This record gives sequence, C-alpha cells and structure tokens, in this order.
Amino acid sequence: MAKQEWKPGNMLYPLPAVLITCADKEGRENVFTVAWAGTICTNPPMVSISVRPERFSHGMIMQTKEFVINLTTEEMAYAVDFCGVRSGRDVDKFEICKLTREKASKVKAPLLAEAPVCIECKVKEVKKLGSHDLFIADVVAVHAEEAYMDQKNRFRLKEAHPLAYSHGEYYGLGKQLGTFGYSVKKPSSGKKKKH
Repeated sequence: MAKQEWKPGNMLYPLPAVLITCADKEGRENVFTVAWAGTICTNPPMVSISVRPERFSHGMIMQTKEFVINLTTEEMAYAVDFCGVRSGRDVDKFEICKLTREKASKVKAPLLAEAPVCIECKVKEVKKLGSHDLFIADVVAVHAEEAYMDQKNRFRLKEAHPLAYSHGEYYGLGKQLGTFGYSVKKPSSGKKKKH
C-alpha cells in the first residue's frame, strides 16, 4: 500500500459525535454538537471537550463551568448534524430537533432523554490552544438508560446503535470483533485461538 504525505491536520477518526448541553447563569440552555471529546483519566474520572471560542455555548460553559455530554445514537443523527451547524443564538435547537430536557442531579445543564448515556461534568481547567479551547472536566454523575441493561444488569450500549463521526460523515458502529483482552485470553477446553 502506498501512502501520501499531507500537511499536518486532524485525521484522528472515527470520533464520538456527542451532544453537549449547557446553561448560562440566567438559566438559558443550549445544545450543540462536539466531535472532539474524549476520556482523559480513569481515577478521578475526567473528560475533555474542545470548543471554538466563537461558539454560542462557549460563553455559557465559561460562565457556569458545567456541561453534560450526551451520547448519541443512529436515530439522533439528524439532531446531531443540525445542532452542529445551527447556532443557539438564532434558533431553539431543543424545539426544532424535538430533544427532551431532563433535570440533571449535579449540574444546571439539562440531560437529554433521548441519549443512552448522559455524563454530568464540572470544568476543572480551560486551556486556550488556538482555534479551540480545551475544557478539562471532572465527571460528577453518569446516567445510563435502563432500557439497555441486560438480565445480568450489564449495560449494553451497542443495543442503542451509537453514532460515530469520521471526516465529515456520520456512521453507525459495525459488528463486534472482540472484547478487551481477547487477544491474550487462554483458550478454553483445548480450542486454539484464531488470529
């Protein structure tokens, strides 16, 4: 295979396409799309999102230092795209996309009822990086939709059909190829591992 060399750029794909909810000090709420979101620490649980300073929600998060990461599904693809290209300065995205607000337990920003997982966050640090500011946040609560719990009380996110973003396009996740540690797991009852 031959590879072309390109100028430096962001080509780390696929990414989670998440909906971020936030509120300002007056209680005005907004929802917007972020693909640059990630886990950064297990203990304590921490996440990050990158937001352009000119985004309407940037100022809201700077005021309250709180937001909610709402995981998305294939069914939510239209809302995810719309909330990424339209500004809350101009339209009520909750209303247009028929997104249902629910009260969070630790932050003022709402949860989205349609999301299979909602992660309440409190900003610990803001790093100004250039085109984006990085919000580093502590996870203060997690809400998981009971409909995706199995008989053994394990959460089955794959049943929600999570949405991913890759270089300008939205995708559903494909089939499961393995589980964490399967490459080193000892075969049971004499069966050989397939590579």
